[in-house]
Amino acid sequence: MIALWLLPLAYATLMSSYYLGWRSVPVWATPTLKTPTMSVTVIIAARNEAAYIVACLQSILDNRYPTHLLEIIVVNDHSEDQTADLVLKFAIQYPRVRLVNLVDYMGDSLPQGHKKKSISVAIQQATSNLIVTTDADCEVSKTWLPALVSVFEAQEHIQLVTAPVQFYREKNLLGRFQSLDFLGLMGITAAGIYSGWQRMGNGANLAYRKSVFTAVNGYEGNTHITSGDDMFLIQKVAQVYPDGVFFLKTLDALVFTEPKPDIGSFISQRLRWGTKNAALPEWPIRLALILVFLFCWAILALGIGSIFWVGYLPYFIGFCFSKMFFDYIFLREMCLFFDRRDLLRSFFASFWLHTTYIALIGLGSLIWTRYTWKSREEKAIHQ
Repeated sequence: MIALWLLPLAYATLMSSYYLGWRSVPVWATPTLKTPTMSVTVIIAARNEAAYIVACLQSILDNRYPTHLLEIIVVNDHSEDQTADLVLKFAIQYPRVRLVNLVDYMGDSLPQGHKKKSISVAIQQATSNLIVTTDADCEVSKTWLPALVSVFEAQEHIQLVTAPVQFYREKNLLGRFQSLDFLGLMGITAAGIYSGWQRMGNGANLAYRKSVFTAVNGYEGNTHITSGDDMFLIQKVAQVYPDGVFFLKTLDALVFTEPKPDIGSFISQRLRWGTKNAALPEWPIRLALILVFLFCWAILALGIGSIFWVGYLPYFIGFCFSKMFFDYIFLREMCLFFDRRDLLRSFFASFWLHTTYIALIGLGSLIWTRYTWKSREEKAIHQ
């Protein structure tokens, strides 16, 4: 049991490094008087997104970005709803928007990796030097593109920029938990990139030079894995350009998306994310994931053990307090920066949800062989 205390000690060290790393990341000041000069292609891979795609496109066009420097390519990934029709109608009014049907480039033969293929096809057709990706169920802030582009125009050595994604419009505890969890993930992302030992990011808010995508051969080597279009690319770029990956810490570049509405869709999403973890090339990320996974399982095991033997109770309380204390300090910092103090009211309940979800979803991502995503059955590949 003495050795077991190494788990909370290691967890405290990890969370402290994330906290200090986040606080060390400078806040980016977007130039307000300078007019952007870099052309941009925004790529959106969409499957069955009729409920969101119009709002997504409108939010991008509402950006304060020169019209002649912007094109938007929506790749329709075999949608079974009105997604393609809505994009075509939108494109009539806004010529900067273009629809590409993935079926024209791959047919129905590709078993996995549809999103990676969608982005690759769009990049081949992009006329701009800078690629920006977001998801069809997202909306972006009005200063999103100017903020992203300003980094590339100010720092020529930067090859890839990842920026914050934030959940909003929460309707219940599950939604608030996802928002808290994702704010924490943004802090971890920023701290890891700034320290140089853990590169992560989210494809809903990602920008990179077209030339670097070609230089690292795009998604070659991981096209067989359904998820990870963002993580694999970021880590490949970091291997070739160690100082070329940048986290944009600013509220100017926010992307918003809604949390999953129910347990089923949430579990499906997180299983999909989890199936790529073992294949990530950077070992510090895998090590951190294993540590958090084991710590959460230790808390659950001690809690169950305390029911049968009271001697486990002090350990259970100590482990819970350790995780709760360091999680709260870190998440409070994130909530303050993103002006979401309201989420802290759900911290205690979210603590138990997070502990349980990490343990069970982590295990599930190792043993699950199939899951459903966007009405398509996917095969989990463990490496």
